[in-house]
Amino acid sequence: MRRGDVLEIAHPISHPLWQHPLGLLIESTGEGIFGIDLEGHCMFINRAGARMLGFEPAQVRGLNMHELTHHSHADGRHYPVADCPIFNAFRQGLPCRIDTEVFWRSDGSSFPVEYSSYPVVDAGQVRGAVITFVDITERKHAADALQKAKDELELRVDERTQALSGALLQLRELSAYSETVREDERTRIAREVHDELGSLLVALKMDVNWLDKRLSEQTRRGDGEAQIMCERMRCKCQNMSRLIENAVDNVGRIITDLRPSILDHQGLWAALEWQAQEFVQSAELALDWEMHIEDGVTLPEPAAMAVFRILQEMLSNVGRHAQASQVAIRITAGRTGASAGADERRLEMTVRDDGVGALAQAFDSPRAYGVMGMRERARPFGGQLRIESVPGQGSSFQLSLPLADE
Repeated sequence: MRRGDVLEIAHPISHPLWQHPLGLLIESTGEGIFGIDLEGHCMFINRAGARMLGFEPAQVRGLNMHELTHHSHADGRHYPVADCPIFNAFRQGLPCRIDTEVFWRSDGSSFPVEYSSYPVVDAGQVRGAVITFVDITERKHAADALQKAKDELELRVDERTQALSGALLQLRELSAYSETVREDERTRIAREVHDELGSLLVALKMDVNWLDKRLSEQTRRGDGEAQIMCERMRCKCQNMSRLIENAVDNVGRIITDLRPSILDHQGLWAALEWQAQEFVQSAELALDWEMHIEDGVTLPEPAAMAVFRILQEMLSNVGRHAQASQVAIRITAGRTGASAGADERRLEMTVRDDGVGALAQAFDSPRAYGVMGMRERARPFGGQLRIESVPGQGSSFQLSLPLADE
């Protein structure tokens, strides 16, 4: 580089190139910049802006910029000049920033643009506006690609959600079916045990008693050694008889656990009261019992069995965890009041204890199988289970089940 050139740059203010710094700044930027007067005519435009529009700067100056590059919307609809935010900048003296519109090129094509329009004020009067704009085609493409990816992801999520919902529905249907099969199998086993094993034990006890009676007769007629032998055999028979009685009791308990006969003979309401009394006697708790059933209210056998099993689980929860001294049971069936609607009939069953209570998380835990089981038993019949519990203040389990129309 020549020494003279260095000196000229060292004193830039004296060089003609530096006498219009604003013009240099406008020309150096990559953004499009143009100014318009109050009629919308172009007063100046930088080279970058003219190039984006497909013109040379000299071709644009003096032209109405709205008619030249902002005359239509992206879909080709006419863009009235009265709606143009660029012109509103000097009409209303308000700046704007827009990124949802397009500018049109000299060849009739359009491109998405982000532009800002600011009023030019001189001596308190608006003289026009300065507009800066950039081509945001790449940004739009990226945004469109991102939106497409988002839509595809949402679609996949929806598809997966529907698949999971379908699988969950099938799982619940399978669970309900399995529960029905399980109850049917329990009923069959209970009846077979009662009819077969129960009858055999009774017959065996009768035979042992008969044998004991014959040995007693032999004891009276026999000699000393025979009497001793018969007496020993009578003791064995009596022991066998007691064992058979215990076996009969155990068989009866097993049958009751499998399928309480009271359900078949006296119905659900009697079975619920019997279960409550049995529980408080074995757990040594005080019982506050209340049941109100409208005349003629019955449940179909599957729903009745579900309600009975849910009560068993509620009481089992009290026995295992509550450390309670009293349990209150309220059962109502029929119309539940004006708030439920004149035609709505429901079964409401509440078990409340005065035990230690627990936090809500304990009942929502993935390991709370008893609670999950109660909810799944109630779900096929439209039932809901509500649990309220406060540490130190006991727990309340409430089953609400709609009753079928009569």
